Amino acid sequence: MSDATRPVLGDGPVCPLPLPDHDTVLLAHGGGGRLTQRLIEELLLPAFDNPELRRLHDGAVLEAPPGRLAFSTDSFVVSPLFFPGGDIGSLAVHGTVNDLAMCGATPLWLSVSLILEEGLPLATLRRIVASLQRAAQAIPVSIVTGDTKVVGRGQADGVYINTAGIGVVRPGVDLAPQHARVGDVVLLSGPLAAHGMAIMSLRESLGFETALRSDSAALHGLVARLLETAPQAVHVLRDPTRGGVASALNEIAAAATVGFCLEERAIPVADGAREACELLGLDPLYVANEGVFLAIVAAEAADALLAALRADPLGHAAAAIGTVTAAHPGRVVLRTTIGGTRVVDMLSGEQLPRIC
Repeated sequence: MSDATRPVLGDGPVCPLPLPDHDTVLLAHGGGGRLTQRLIEELLLPAFDNPELRRLHDGAVLEAPPGRLAFSTDSFVVSPLFFPGGDIGSLAVHGTVNDLAMCGATPLWLSVSLILEEGLPLATLRRIVASLQRAAQAIPVSIVTGDTKVVGRGQADGVYINTAGIGVVRPGVDLAPQHARVGDVVLLSGPLAAHGMAIMSLRESLGFETALRSDSAALHGLVARLLETAPQAVHVLRDPTRGGVASALNEIAAAATVGFCLEERAIPVADGAREACELLGLDPLYVANEGVFLAIVAAEAADALLAALRADPLGHAAAAIGTVTAAHPGRVVLRTTIGGTRVVDMLSGEQLPRIC
């Protein structure tokens, strides 16, 4: 602590409390005292204000709607904190809302817990909180409870965010990885690899000719279009974040004991991302995404569901990229553009550093 934040009381001992005016996060912000209270009252409450949060209870007491509830949690450790197309705040909201949407749920409530590193500029924290607020209001979903902790310098990458979400599942909807059936069609709601390559480009200062932007977006509205079009025909939804499409489909194949056959020509890749992947020797099928999802749907409804996706701006580039097969259960196979086939296996390690 500097002399500026360590006032002397006459000739007596040094006061251990920091002055109230400061520009960075201090350990005392997580200590449960005056600075914690000030952080909540001056920054967090005004941003997320709603009746449930305003009670400042140990948790939120909520009136649950009729029907089944979906519950999900996620943590976000992205570096850098701000990137083209988003930041850790909007990413945290979108990621949890999308997990609920993959369950067929309409998002209702979120919790947000902030793990802050000592020394984080308060201006940076204000930007992140404002982004959380904007993303939640746009959906809309209420942030009804949360927590703040502070760790010492070097113990976090600026800020980590943990979120949890609750939503109500639409009547008649039953989505699960085990529901993939032989003959189903695999739909992809948009181009791959935008998020992962945007983060990698910025982190490594790679000067690609094409400006890469994250595809981070809330997908609940796009999912709603599918479920309004043919709810019984939608068997599985999955957002291919860490590990990309390859990992997501391998997980589904193992759960349902089926195989997947993908067509490389049919798989859309984001503008600039394909070239970036080729330059770095990466496979777009393994790169993280934050604004697209996979839908495993009944073949007889696939055309109608694809048209429903393409009618929405977020799904305008949606494509049918493969089928579910009884051959090679538990495996994903890709027909390449040159006419061969290859197995698309799970990653045995990290293809690239953590980016979500």
